[in-house]
Amino acid sequence: MLVETLRQVVEQQAIRRVEGGNLTEEEVERLGLALLRLEQKMLELRKQFGLSDDDLALKLNIPLDTL
Repeated sequence: MLVETLRQVVEQQAIRRVEGGNLTEEEVERLGLALLRLEQKMLELRKQFGLSDDDLALKLNIPLDTL
C-alpha cells in the first residue's frame, strides 16, 4: 500500500535529519513524537481494516536508503 511506503520514506528522511545533527533537541523530540503518532495511527488503521503488515507492503524493490 502506498501509505506504508510513504510512511517509511518519511521515517528515513527523519532519521537522516537527526543523524545530520542539524536539528535542535526540541525538533528531534517533536519529530520523534510525530513518528510515534504516525505509527500508532498505522496500527489503528491496520486493525480497523483487518490488514497485516504484508497487506500494506508495496513491493517496489527500491532500497529505502536511496530515497
